[in-house]
Amino acid sequence: MTSIVEKARELQRLHADPELLLLVNVWDVITARVVADVPGTRALATASHSIAAAYGYEDGERIPRDLMIEAVGRIAAAVDLPVTADLEAGYGDPGGTVARAIDVGVVGANLEDQMKPLHDAVRAVEAAVAAGEKAGVPFVLNARTDAFLRAGDQDREDVLLTAVERGRAFLDAGASTVFVPGLLDEPTVTRLVEALGERKVNVIAVPGSLPLDVLQRLGVARVSYGPWSQNVALTALADLTTAVHGGGALPAGTRKLN
Repeated sequence: MTSIVEKARELQRLHADPELLLLVNVWDVITARVVADVPGTRALATASHSIAAAYGYEDGERIPRDLMIEAVGRIAAAVDLPVTADLEAGYGDPGGTVARAIDVGVVGANLEDQMKPLHDAVRAVEAAVAAGEKAGVPFVLNARTDAFLRAGDQDREDVLLTAVERGRAFLDAGASTVFVPGLLDEPTVTRLVEALGERKVNVIAVPGSLPLDVLQRLGVARVSYGPWSQNVALTALADLTTAVHGGGALPAGTRKLN
């Protein structure tokens, strides 16, 4: 069994490695085990939206923190790979939430800024980083800025400058990397990497996203899939149900994975 410190160091290394880190997000023990068993999987990431949905909650910190910590802890205990958890904005206590996540075996986390005042967002990052230091774990804090997600009709250049400002502040506060979700084009990703550093920018894959080989070339550290992996699974389930109601059978090639 790999120790939590060794897992954290490995997750840090994977972000710095020249090879793009690909994280197909999971939401429970069985999805974690299935993804972990696929050749090429080097780490796991949870999706808060997907975990909340599995328990019947809407996204946006509506799931109780205790339930989220239990869920990510079960995932971390089920595999021997490093696990980074989506901890939303920290449930009102970023430092305490990260400390609890470490206690259940998690070695990295996303932390949303929700476009709160920059001073408050930086303090949240500092608290999360301090929790890792106190635990003696080189915790991988992936500080997320929602600049593009909440941009609305703002000028795209202004949004980019805001994302860069916040990303730099988060890195200065001790974050390992900066997560900039949204549908980003190549010039935008290029400028983010130039401003924040190679292997410091993380993005999410959404319909229409840049190809993985382009993101690799641009110096992105990692690509995650957020709730889209759950949507792929749910699409397959809905399609099966439609086929069955139409007199069909199980799809050819279906494997027994649990």
